[in-house]
Amino acid sequence: MFYDLNVPYTTNHAELQRTLSFLAERYNTIALSHTHTGKLPTDLTSPIPTPLPFPTPPGLHILTRLTLPLLTPSQAPRLPALLPHYTLLALRPTTPQTLLVACQSPVAHLISLDLTSTRLFPLPRKTLALAVHNGIRFEICYAAGVLDGSAGGGGALARRHLIGNATALVRATQGRGVVVSSEARSALGVRGPWDVGNLAAGWGLGGERGREAVGREARGCVVRAEGMRGGWRGVVSVVVGGEREVGKGEVGKGKEGGGKRKAEVLEEGKKNAEKPVSKREMKRRAKKARQEAKAGGGEDAASERMTQDGSAKKRNAETGPVTKTCNTADDSPKDTTINIMDKVD
Repeated sequence: MFYDLNVPYTTNHAELQRTLSFLAERYNTIALSHTHTGKLPTDLTSPIPTPLPFPTPPGLHILTRLTLPLLTPSQAPRLPALLPHYTLLALRPTTPQTLLVACQSPVAHLISLDLTSTRLFPLPRKTLALAVHNGIRFEICYAAGVLDGSAGGGGALARRHLIGNATALVRATQGRGVVVSSEARSALGVRGPWDVGNLAAGWGLGGERGREAVGREARGCVVRAEGMRGGWRGVVSVVVGGEREVGKGEVGKGKEGGGKRKAEVLEEGKKNAEKPVSKREMKRRAKKARQEAKAGGGEDAASERMTQDGSAKKRNAETGPVTKTCNTADDSPKDTTINIMDKVD
């Protein structure tokens, strides 16, 4: 699949329809771009009609895009309000300060620099690497460098500036996160995906990286934009479907359906839920259990001794005293009576 993420929208619908028909021969997804200059208005609705007022080629996926030149860093707080109205948001920095703001923006999808300008401000590698790490792509538009001034291009001077600035951008990004778009206002400025790969080779991108600039890298930008619009932080997407029917008496029917309200069920659950036991309470319970075990062990020992004493007395009563004859020091036998109970005691 090939992508062209910068096709300027014009009110000349006949010319725009021819451009889209030509793009549909080689590209699968295109983005109609609207460039807004000046202060952002209160009404942020998109001027691009959806659907378009003329028939479009079948199989061509059309997105909407806003290209916003950043003149001052004070424009950054209003950028999140633009996301619901456009599929893609491209920022065009004009100073090194606004370049830093664009690279740190959490809502920007593309950074589209004006590479046909006479003098481009420095491009710090660390700043561009931060943007690539955040998923932001850098865009190179080639239409101004392939057309003459009479055909809507910038001429030889713009072509020379485009080649030099694009080479500097590729060198600063090390060829990562680069997207190539046309920005063509007519079908004359559009080139096929393989021709774009050849153009990118002249800017320092290899053949494989040049084809990825209109394929994999552009697709990654679109997927990230759709994830931000239909999900939470681009991680969790909300999918409609899979709901089960709530039966009678279940939560959600309300008082009329004979069931309990959701709030009442939650209150009842909170009341019935057992409070977690604290560490102090656990220690107190363990100490109490040890004391009970110790007291129970002492009572068992005392009862066992009493049982032994009772058995000894019973045997003594049955057998009577035991008589044993022993010799004394004068070798005269004497009778010694030994009471078994005395021995036990």
